[in-house]
Amino acid sequence: MPLRLDIKRKLSNRSDRVKAVDYHPTEPWLLVALYNGSVHIWNYETQASHSSAHALVKTFEVSELPVRTAKFIARKSWIVTGSDDMQIRVFNYNTHERVISFDAHADFIRMIAVHHTLPYLISASDDYFIKLWDWEKGWRNIMVLFYITHIWSLGSRVPNYTLDGHKSGVNCLDYYHGSDKPYLVSGADDKTVKIWDYQNKSCVQTLDGHTNNVSIVCFHPELPIIVSGSEDGTVRIWHANTYRLENTLNYGMERVWAVAYLKGSNDLAFGYDEGTIAIKLGREEPAVSMDASGKIIWARHSEIQTSNIKASGEEVHLEDGEQVILPVKDLGSCEIYPQTLQHSPNGRFVVVCGDGEYIIYTALAWRNKSFGQALEFVWAMDSNEYAIRESSSSVRLFKSFKEKPVSIRPSYGAEAIFGGALLGVRSSSFLIFYDWETALPVRRVDAAVRNVLWSESDLVAIASEESFYVLRFNRSAYQAHIESGAQVQEDGFEAAFEFVTEISESVRTGCWVGDCFIYTNVANRLNYVVGGQVATLSHFDNNMYLLGYIPRDNRIYICDKNLAVMSYSLPLSLIEYQTAVIRNDMEHAARVLPSVPVDQHNRIARFLEGRGLKEEALHVSTDTEHKFELAVQLGHLDIAYEIAKTAAHDQKWKTIGDAALSAWKFGLAEECLHRARDFEGLLMIYQTSGNATGLAELATMAVEAGSNNIAFVCFLLLGQTEQCVDLLIHTGRIPEAALFARTYAPSQINRVVALWKASLESQGKHKSAEALAEPTRYPNLFSDFEYGLTAEMGFKRRRDRGLVSAGEYVEWKDSLDWDVIGQIKERYPNGIPPELSQQQPSALTSPDGLGSQSAQSMRSNTSLNDPYASTSTLAKSDVNGSQAALISPVRSASPARRTPSPNRMISPIRAAQTSPASVSNAASFSQPSVMQPQQHSQSGSFVSNQSKTSNVSFEASHPPHPTLLGKTHLTGIATDDRPDGLSDSLSHLSLDVNTTGTGSLRGDMDFEDFSSIGNSTTANDDLAALNDDEIDALLM
Repeated sequence: MPLRLDIKRKLSNRSDRVKAVDYHPTEPWLLVALYNGSVHIWNYETQASHSSAHALVKTFEVSELPVRTAKFIARKSWIVTGSDDMQIRVFNYNTHERVISFDAHADFIRMIAVHHTLPYLISASDDYFIKLWDWEKGWRNIMVLFYITHIWSLGSRVPNYTLDGHKSGVNCLDYYHGSDKPYLVSGADDKTVKIWDYQNKSCVQTLDGHTNNVSIVCFHPELPIIVSGSEDGTVRIWHANTYRLENTLNYGMERVWAVAYLKGSNDLAFGYDEGTIAIKLGREEPAVSMDASGKIIWARHSEIQTSNIKASGEEVHLEDGEQVILPVKDLGSCEIYPQTLQHSPNGRFVVVCGDGEYIIYTALAWRNKSFGQALEFVWAMDSNEYAIRESSSSVRLFKSFKEKPVSIRPSYGAEAIFGGALLGVRSSSFLIFYDWETALPVRRVDAAVRNVLWSESDLVAIASEESFYVLRFNRSAYQAHIESGAQVQEDGFEAAFEFVTEISESVRTGCWVGDCFIYTNVANRLNYVVGGQVATLSHFDNNMYLLGYIPRDNRIYICDKNLAVMSYSLPLSLIEYQTAVIRNDMEHAARVLPSVPVDQHNRIARFLEGRGLKEEALHVSTDTEHKFELAVQLGHLDIAYEIAKTAAHDQKWKTIGDAALSAWKFGLAEECLHRARDFEGLLMIYQTSGNATGLAELATMAVEAGSNNIAFVCFLLLGQTEQCVDLLIHTGRIPEAALFARTYAPSQINRVVALWKASLESQGKHKSAEALAEPTRYPNLFSDFEYGLTAEMGFKRRRDRGLVSAGEYVEWKDSLDWDVIGQIKERYPNGIPPELSQQQPSALTSPDGLGSQSAQSMRSNTSLNDPYASTSTLAKSDVNGSQAALISPVRSASPARRTPSPNRMISPIRAAQTSPASVSNAASFSQPSVMQPQQHSQSGSFVSNQSKTSNVSFEASHPPHPTLLGKTHLTGIATDDRPDGLSDSLSHLSLDVNTTGTGSLRGDMDFEDFSSIGNSTTANDDLAALNDDEIDALLM
């Protein structure tokens, strides 16, 4: 019977004539030598899914004459070539560097061969010489052999013997790879292939069939086949034992010139006149089987070997993924070439299938129990029942080694059969389950099925190309249907199966353990699925095949194609626990849990979480990360808090802080955000709660951490305008400091302008520096400046008296619309009274424009804890002062009044930045001739713009807004209770003080954004008015 080897094309490429091909032993590369003098390296794994351009890895231009032979030397990262210019060339295939080239023969070089361990290279040429080269000795020629029809040993120049038999020239030969036959095969111009016994020096067999010269022959290293190629354009595959012709391949590429095989695989490659073909014969899954006790039987060619996995408990400690060292015992041989081996369910028998036949052996003594012709063989759940597929139209059933009177004669083409609780027969597009006893159809499943795997219960996994389905066989419903006498349809009984789950993975091999399905997939992962949830046990670098599960060891056993056995732990108690959870039997699950190893508890926790049982998962999990996530999700912040204390990770504290805020636990939130150094979160808490002490501490932390935006907002919210100015100076933003000082701290303006001038001078911008004007020298350019100074001093005094609670926000939110400067001007239309002007800082009247107070502030701020007291008065950062300074006075009408947005959160970067209403009031530019120094006057015309400031604090009759500049020391929120009256709107909680009377807008722009700057002559009528007592209270 034929071997029935499936053939899959892996690479097909048309090119110039191919004279040689060779496989790389580890990379998926095929070396191709061309008649045009080039050598290519192709990736035969990517060509199937990409174009030929993507599959071409490297190209070497070797010679202008044909390259007739080429080989990989993988251990040196070399390729070696022989060509018609009589030279051997060696290239490094990683760097494309030519390692060496030398004249090797006096005629065309036809063949080279590389020793698999020694540093030897053999070359054969049309000059009738065979030469041996040693690359470790500088490619010295260490041996020359003559007469190409002899057989030599490497240690002697004298041939051992000569094999005569071909009638024409011999073109190729190859040795048999096994140790059981001293054979070699040859091909010649007499169109025949001969197999020789080189010990008896005789011809064993002659293979006829080619119609032209035989150019290539080889024994396949893994399969029992001989491959021959001819100039007739065909490749013939012969059975190595029976010498029967198994298959003939013709790819229409004219003459065949080269062949290559890859040891350890079923791959073959051929070179033709018009290109290259790479194919895969059969499947690489090893013929191996393991019974429930751990006895393994496998086939190496026709030899059968066995081993037994010992109990791994006290005797051997097995690590996951570690190779299991097994003692190997020869069990016997098989009369057919084994393609599959399969134990019976009870382990007493083993069936071998191959060559279109099957043989049933006893597992212990390897005695022949039964045999017959069949394409496939499957067992039922009972070891006494089995079925065979004789052809695509006949399936026969057996019991106790005797054929049953019933059989299956499908009206469709039966392509495969599957055993288990029901007999499955597959066509190209569907699967039908049959009853073992009656051979009646049970149910038709419309799917292109690759495999069917039954559990010991009624669960079945049906694997297709892209996914697999789990169904449950309703045996009682089917039996009731049969007993009712209802007629059985061709499609069976629809209610016989119920759908359980679908998993989008392609199964390679699998088995059931209770209700747990264990499998390896095409992505080289070992997974198991319980109740629709998939868990991954391991990843592999190459294809692995599942042998089975041994409950005694609590381990899964797998092997690779070379029969290296490995194991992975999967406790049976874990499977039992998960099965109980799926069945909602939580009491049984609780009883099983103590028997589950502790190292498996995290796997249980993930499983429970996937089932929505997060409380149970939290109690089971031992992984702190997972436990932390569960605690936060469930709102158990106390557990999360304890975990975070041990882990000391900022992100954990931030996560708890955010969750605590959502749960209104402000004390916990403040602590966690403080530990996480989440300055933005702390700013929000302190700002909304009116916690001045917290803001002060946050400002200090932000300065130390370099979070200047946060520090600036804190200083502004606290009313510490001097600190804001110093911070801007310290960070090199002197023009912005000048604008800020003109708007919020006019007492600081001369100091900042002096620094601005110094900065411009240091940059060589002398004209820009001269164009800057100070209020003390040019009061005509700074309207309402004295009113601003007076208001500033009043706000500072009120600031020092403290704030009111955040609970009074609703009462004071309308203060955001007060126009303080406008009301002061109405109160004192003829200027500030002398008793008030005397309270203004003397710094503004000093001769040099830098009074004692401002100069003192540059060095140390005695009234506030200035973190920049010791810093340089001029930052070294790049300051573009000219852009902010060179702006002419604005004379246009004021823009439309903008209403503050009631629901906008304060950005940590832009929060509380109040745009200057008129840059000309902060730093004006004109020609020096118009900038006439004058004495500062208490009277004169005013240019008063609308002001939407809120930061005015008054006496107790009108307590200030909780976020006004005059903040006092508020204690933090002592409890986790939500403060009474705390507004959900945070848009009014920035502390903006405009002391210019120019109506600047709050929090809507950066310092460099002047699009909303305006100027008006009177205060808006719609602003709230202040009475005289309130103004006096502010200023006195």
